[in-house]
Amino acid sequence: MAITTSSPADLERYALGLAERARAAARALALATTAAKDTWLGVLADRLRRDADGLLAVNRKDIEAAPAFGVTAAETDRLRLDRQRIEAMAAALEQVRALADPVGECLETVQRPSGLTIDKIRVPLGVVFFIYESRPNVTTDAAALCVKSGNAVILRGGKEAAHTNRALGEVIAAALRETRLPGDAVQLVAVPDHAVIDHLLRLDRHIDLAIPRGGEALIRRVTAAARMPVMKHYQGICHVYVHADADPDMARSIVRNAKCQRPGVCNAAESLLVDRAIAARFLPGMIAELRAAGVEVRGCPETARLAHEVVPATEQDFATEYLDLKMSVRVVDDLNQAVEHIARYGSAHTDAIVTQSTDAAREFTRRVDSAAVMVNASTRLHDGGEFGLGAEIGISTDKFHARGPCGLRELTSYKYVVHGSGQVRG
Repeated sequence: MAITTSSPADLERYALGLAERARAAARALALATTAAKDTWLGVLADRLRRDADGLLAVNRKDIEAAPAFGVTAAETDRLRLDRQRIEAMAAALEQVRALADPVGECLETVQRPSGLTIDKIRVPLGVVFFIYESRPNVTTDAAALCVKSGNAVILRGGKEAAHTNRALGEVIAAALRETRLPGDAVQLVAVPDHAVIDHLLRLDRHIDLAIPRGGEALIRRVTAAARMPVMKHYQGICHVYVHADADPDMARSIVRNAKCQRPGVCNAAESLLVDRAIAARFLPGMIAELRAAGVEVRGCPETARLAHEVVPATEQDFATEYLDLKMSVRVVDDLNQAVEHIARYGSAHTDAIVTQSTDAAREFTRRVDSAAVMVNASTRLHDGGEFGLGAEIGISTDKFHARGPCGLRELTSYKYVVHGSGQVRG
């Protein structure tokens, strides 16, 4: 449906049209064979590689326009495409293609004394409304995961990536046409007016799940407005705790990677906790390495006493998701104080311990209630691709339905299929 004005009535009709077409596509897609969906994924990967030059040219328009939107350096990095990132996008599609199709999987079978056979069968959710910011690879990841799991998806990317997402949408649509899958299985919201999001979030009869992926303000707005369930996390205040029994070389490597490898993403570490027993030996060198990498360190009084160029940390620093080359640092008495700090300031996203003590690792993983708890590994590894999911549509810190990286299985539900031989209830 073409739309020429932003009147509330026009926006409401536009949103309803998207949702109705998505619902019809979802019914058809739920019956698509695994072979058809996998063929589409392969065609889409080939088209991305073939159209790389055009995609890069379009992406440059978004990069050039980014300053006008107040986009930070870290956000601009997330927005940028290059040949390596396009290849990674294509490879992610091929990884999803290689995964087992969850649709139709029998989760369990129960034989009842009455003679009933009850199968619990995995089925698609239906229609997903996905609202996201910046990263163009998210467009193809979301399309791949939704289609492979039998769901139609409505995509609403950020204005800062409008040119790139439009071009990617055309590539996706061409691949759907080529493989004869429903053309409305993947639709991009073409209206820049934010009010269209609110209209879509009211359509709980047509849309089964909303997934916001971006800053906390976006996620809270979607959660407040949505009439359907929302899969989300608000913040990624992730910690690395260096235990008294940590291997110092391993700890330095993990901290550097967790903070510096890509600081603008939700699984980057924002806070470093170090046991008092090793702080004098570990912190001066660690902070020097962080400073050399461009990290601004905001530390507790003991951290400032042990190392140079430390900004005094405030209470707010320990509760802040920087998404930048900044890190809060605190010396803690022991594992108990580290766990208490994480419970108070963390966001239940990703928290890591570095230790050679199996007892300490066991206690940390038992007591820290986060979507992913890492032992001797970087927080950056909490990722759908790294977990073998092929890609992810987001990371959830909720406890109902899905938690952690959400891939194919997390985009399904189940139904009971009951086989009888004439049984009735007495």
